[in-house]
Amino acid sequence: MAAMDEKLEEKPPYAVDVDTEKNAAAVTANDGPVTTWTRVCDLAHKAIVFGRVELRGVAPIPIKERTLDRTVNIFTLWWSMNANILPIAFGMIGPASGLSLRDSALVILFFVLLTTLLPAYLSTLGPKIGMRQMIQARYSYGRYIVSIPVFLNLATMTGFCIIIAVIGGQCLSAVADGNLSVTVGIVIISLVTLVISFCGYKWLHIYERYAWIPAFIAFIVAAGCGGKDLANQVPTQPAKASAVLSYGMIMASYVVPWACLASDFTTYLKPGTSSVKIFCYSYFGLATPTILLMTLGAAVGGAIPNNPHWQAKYDESLVGGILDAMLAPAGGFGKFLVVVLAFTLLGNLAATSYSITLNFQMLVPVLFKVPRYMFSIVLVAIMIPVSIAAADNFFLNMENFLALIGYWSSAFLGVVLVEHFVYRKGDCSRYDPEAWNDASLLPWGVAALASSALCFAVVVPSMAQVWWTGPIAKTTGDIGFELAFVVSALLYVPLRWVERRYLGR
Repeated sequence: MAAMDEKLEEKPPYAVDVDTEKNAAAVTANDGPVTTWTRVCDLAHKAIVFGRVELRGVAPIPIKERTLDRTVNIFTLWWSMNANILPIAFGMIGPASGLSLRDSALVILFFVLLTTLLPAYLSTLGPKIGMRQMIQARYSYGRYIVSIPVFLNLATMTGFCIIIAVIGGQCLSAVADGNLSVTVGIVIISLVTLVISFCGYKWLHIYERYAWIPAFIAFIVAAGCGGKDLANQVPTQPAKASAVLSYGMIMASYVVPWACLASDFTTYLKPGTSSVKIFCYSYFGLATPTILLMTLGAAVGGAIPNNPHWQAKYDESLVGGILDAMLAPAGGFGKFLVVVLAFTLLGNLAATSYSITLNFQMLVPVLFKVPRYMFSIVLVAIMIPVSIAAADNFFLNMENFLALIGYWSSAFLGVVLVEHFVYRKGDCSRYDPEAWNDASLLPWGVAALASSALCFAVVVPSMAQVWWTGPIAKTTGDIGFELAFVVSALLYVPLRWVERRYLGR
């Protein structure tokens, strides 16, 4: 394994694999019959050569390869990932939970501004240590135990991809007035995602640099066309603290998981890049479109019951239907913009899919040998059938999914940040890059796992979900994600001390 890691270190991130090139030449020289598999391999090789696909996997990026200095790409990346329909769907949950537009907007503003601090800060570590987010986690969870949060991260990101694919499929179906099924729409969105995530870091940033522009135009037109109807909100009762905190949990479930892949997008930046600049670009690039579009979603959700046409379209195609109804006054141009909005989801899907391909390599040691780009195909093979199944009872499935992801990711981040600030003194030079894949040089991970697991003794009674409401949550509302972060961090301090004292690392 060490020899393989050394070989990977020597390979430039976008270089063509020499062994692959030799094998392709050998196949061409072979006088025997050309099989279908040979043709597939040859096509994949040509795609790599032509498109300069990123071949590097999860190995830390050497300092000599951290050469990018266009930091504004971080802003456009985060902006494009969140300037799409997904935040609108999250915003619509507020009025559906009984909150008014004002209360929903205040909850969105507060919780998004608060939770965005986590991914924005972790983005600043990428250029300094050159490690993907879950590789950095090995310095808390160890070489093997880290597979547990990696698996949970995979499930979280794949779940988001499924939600996005369903919304995109609904939009394409709505604009075709039912002549295109949601299933076909899901397949189209998934296959286009495959192309972008297959290529890797370089092409991802190029795509995200421009993807937000048509999205921005489409949302302005949609808000303008539906503006007069958005003011006609359904009357609501005064908000209860429990409803506010439960909706805040949903906001956190949207933002906090981004922190589990934040440094994946900054590892190729120069090590001397300003941390303040990276933090600000990440913070405002993520928070600004999220707040604006979630608030628009809350306004849409509160206006639907008072508009029979919107209600009918919503009942037919959910989020896609309501956007089609809002843009109906624009005629054919409005239909075109619904298609544009469907494909704005690719900004989120492509970046998330890129991180998923990296997490697959970290899941178990044997998968490290599989090229990163091959997992793009695996992901789409999973996404399509599951998305089709999840399209029925979409909002129920989405809420059940969101009910789980905020808790584990908060507990995970509590551990990782304590390791960084308390035991490594916030000093990135204390992450030995030679230890990243050597279990004997990494922590055992027992303290991290114990802290993450034991905090759920407090989290479970504080959860408020359709299928479970704990005794604490009955009074306070859902405060599970806040407690998961705080309690796991507090537990990790003494448990990590014991681990270092008696296990030596």
